[in-house]
Amino acid sequence: MKQKLKLDKEKRQEMIRTLQVYFLNEREEELGDLAADLLLEFIIDKLAFEFYNQGVYDSYKFMSERTEDLLGIIKYE
Repeated sequence: MKQKLKLDKEKRQEMIRTLQVYFLNEREEELGDLAADLLLEFIIDKLAFEFYNQGVYDSYKFMSERTEDLLGIIKYE
């Protein structure tokens, strides 16, 4: 079962406003609250997992490299 990203109300409103500002600045198109909310839902449902998975992969890679660095402090006689 795919788990849905949950946003608190303030963060969701901030993201909606960001989408509206983007559309106005880049496309000279006003995006209403409902349209922006639906676009945000689409992004969350269809795209967010890709960003999440990339973040997990990047964290894994970073931690693996740091763990390997830890072996460099081994002391020999």
